[in-house]
Parts: sequence; structure tokens; C-alpha cells
Amino acid sequence: MNPTRHESRKIRIAAGVIADASGRLLLVRKRGTSAFMQPGGKIEPREAPLDTLMRELREELGLVIDPATTSWLGLFSATAANEPDSTVEAELFALSIDGQPIAA
Repeated sequence: MNPTRHESRKIRIAAGVIADASGRLLLVRKRGTSAFMQPGGKIEPREAPLDTLMRELREELGLVIDPATTSWLGLFSATAANEPDSTVEAELFALSIDGQPIAA
């Protein structure tokens, strides 16, 4: 008899490693949670990962990003911090910002 294998749910996101001119990194935290993470969000159906990142940064932090200033870092996977029994698969981009982020 084979043991039951628990399959976790996969969440596809785009996120940014964002530094300012001083080299400080921007991290965010969802209200009511304790884990800090790179800003970004869930990739919508038929949406390119970079488009997702640009949309999320505009909606959540008021940042307008020039896609030419981003560098793709890779695809990374980890256990989700805020969603039980889930794995996050992140398309990660590096970019710098000049403006001041404003949390929505």
C-alpha cells in the first residue's frame, strides 16, 4: 500500500529585488502577517511575468517602472509564507528605483 502523498498548491508570482541609490532593499509585508518579502504579486492568466511586476508595483507602491531597467534573475521556488500547503514559484527581477514607494 502506498502512503498518501500530499500535493501542495503552486502559486505563480513575479517579484522584484529592488534597491535604491543607497543600496537599501525594499521589502513588503502583508497586513496581519509577520513575513517580509520582495514586492510583487500573482501572475494573471495570459500575463507576462514582467507585466505582472510592473502592474503590482504601480498598484501597491505607486511605482512606475521602465521595463528596460529590469534584469531577470531567474525562476525560484519556496514554501509559501502566508498560504498553508502552498508553494510559491517566483519569476524574480532586479531593478532600482528613484522615487519613494507609497504603500496602498
